[in-house]
Amino acid sequence: MINLTINGKAIQAPEGSTILEAARANGIDIPTLCYDKAVEIYGACGLCVVEAEGIPKLLRSCSAKCTEGMVVNTESERVVRSRKVAMELLMSAHDGDCVAPCQLNCPARTDCQGYVGLIANGEYDVAIKLIKNKISLPASIGRVCPHPCEKACRRKNVEEPINIAQLKAFAADIDLNAESYIPECKPASGKKVAIIGGGPAGLTAAYYLAIMGHEVTVYDMMEKMGGMLRYGIPQYRLPKEVLDKEIAIIEKTGVKFKNGVKLGVDFTIESLKAENDAVIVAVGAWKSSSMRTPGEELEGVYGGIDFLRGVIKGNAPAIGEKVAICGGGNTAMDACRTAVRLGAKEVYVVYRRTRNEMPADKLEIDEAEEEGVIYKFLTNPISFNGEDGKVTSITLQIMELGEPDASGRRRPVPVEGKTEEIAVDSVILAIGQKLVTEDVKELELNDRGNIIADPDFFTTNIEGVFAIGDATNRGASIAIEAIGEADRCVKAVDAYLNGQALDTRVPYISKRDEATIDYSDREKESRLTPKVLPADVRNKSFDEVSLGFTEEEAQKEASRCLECGCREYYKCKLLNVAQRYDIHPERFKGEMPQKYTHDANAFIERNTAKCILCGLCVRSCREVMDIHAIGLMGRGFKTDVSPAFSLPLDQTNCNNCGLCVSLCPTGALTEKSTLKKQVPLNESYTEEFIDINGTRASVLVSRYNGIKLRVIPNDEISRNCGLSREELLAKVQ
Repeated sequence: MINLTINGKAIQAPEGSTILEAARANGIDIPTLCYDKAVEIYGACGLCVVEAEGIPKLLRSCSAKCTEGMVVNTESERVVRSRKVAMELLMSAHDGDCVAPCQLNCPARTDCQGYVGLIANGEYDVAIKLIKNKISLPASIGRVCPHPCEKACRRKNVEEPINIAQLKAFAADIDLNAESYIPECKPASGKKVAIIGGGPAGLTAAYYLAIMGHEVTVYDMMEKMGGMLRYGIPQYRLPKEVLDKEIAIIEKTGVKFKNGVKLGVDFTIESLKAENDAVIVAVGAWKSSSMRTPGEELEGVYGGIDFLRGVIKGNAPAIGEKVAICGGGNTAMDACRTAVRLGAKEVYVVYRRTRNEMPADKLEIDEAEEEGVIYKFLTNPISFNGEDGKVTSITLQIMELGEPDASGRRRPVPVEGKTEEIAVDSVILAIGQKLVTEDVKELELNDRGNIIADPDFFTTNIEGVFAIGDATNRGASIAIEAIGEADRCVKAVDAYLNGQALDTRVPYISKRDEATIDYSDREKESRLTPKVLPADVRNKSFDEVSLGFTEEEAQKEASRCLECGCREYYKCKLLNVAQRYDIHPERFKGEMPQKYTHDANAFIERNTAKCILCGLCVRSCREVMDIHAIGLMGRGFKTDVSPAFSLPLDQTNCNNCGLCVSLCPTGALTEKSTLKKQVPLNESYTEEFIDINGTRASVLVSRYNGIKLRVIPNDEISRNCGLSREELLAKVQ
């Protein structure tokens, strides 16, 4: 044995061992992507470098031998700098998506590809567990979300995006109509959290904090929980029976609800803080925005949120036969379609841009028109006119589109001297909503009248008080945005309660260059949308419009997924090292030396674009199996791993042993699956034992971020127990 020091730790190592072997034997991690003890040392990746006192150059620890008295530093500034350059060079030539664009564009970072793939495979129970890892109200959100995930879906480059939102609702509805999934909660932490506001943000925070073992109470001013999901979205889009079922599941995790209590009247932030270890303010934005147009004070002019809330609570205002809605977002669509259902004969939507610029969901715009709504595009109210204090007409300024504004949409410009007047019985202003500032006077507000909350930690000017959702910073947004904030806030609150630091660093991920992707080999398949009630039926009632997917439709639609995200994401050694350092591969950006090509046989799938030329597959095939099925072909930047003469794997002597797949540090080589879709889940497997018919049976239990997903029985055990595989599955689940 010889003595040496690594990172200040005195250790012993067998004579002749390498620095890498000595470090690993003593729990010191040195990254490497091209090393495995099964094959000869190669030193291709350059990541295992270390610095040794008295030696001027950096040493490759996979090959450098330990010497008596050696002093090694594996994380010196020079070492880290060298590794970063090595990683940047590797990643600059790595053409692959770590995560699918749909997931990256979801404010809640839901694993869309994962649950879409599971639905395609018919694994609905696992899909809902995956969804509820990020969204506590999936049946509700699946119905109302404007689905930013779909806007990033690459299937749109073939024909149309995947119907992700409706697939979420499909899986969630199955769960609600069966024995609903309720996650296991951690043991009680002894910590108490108060949440003010029972909307999507508050309910999401309550759900995940309860799962973490904290005692949570939600306070809300309304008669029932749900916030804008209940009081701002009509019944025909989101049946409140669905919302009630989802809220009941949250309550079963141990969350306590207190309704009909108002901040500033029945309690204060300080009073809750005195009784709890943390407080989350999620009060929402309950005040309709003003257009600042003359005549807004007239009777018959209503705020969009106020109007919808009144209808939902059974206090619908008398709107008459001619109604104008000002605005082009989803609230405007909810208001106009509600007005139709209340019996209005003429319903106008006044919008200052064109149909193409409307921020509302296209489906909502089309369905509203089918129900009889009349669009007045390129018009803007300049006055609401009335008699005896009651609105009777609107004067509209005719507009035209000018140059794009900050939002990227063309700015509407008045056409001088051109106006129009339309007679109305009522007007609904659906142009936005804002915080009722009097409710949160204990907290510091910004110049927009919203609560100032730290964008990473969600802290406010009061110690132990956090704020999320529509009431903060930028103001009102979509529900999934509030849910995403709540999910991140929960982590900050949990760290605060446990006296821990929270790492808010955004980890590096690889993204493909959209411009280089070729879709020509993709067969075109039309997007499926659930059937809806006929227009002349649905415009006379508040029954739910969408009839939802059938099982066959859901699986067919989910099977259209292109599976952009890498299925090796959670096992990828390359990404693990890349996220260890702050790297910027764009410094070396150039023409990709490898083409994005697929080659597969019955068992193995190859993607040369993800290959980093570590050589592990080539060396294991040659040195361990003595087969030589693949090799390093070409020279310089054009080098790639391929069978001789670029033959398909099936035309080589490859015996499908899978050794190359198991050693590949990226997603360049993967095992082919018999499933319709392979889903990139962060699954970890543990062996557990259960008693079945007196036999001690071994099963594999898979978990995703701690949530139990699957139980996989051993076929041999099922035979020993006298049960079929299906019977055993039913028993162990």
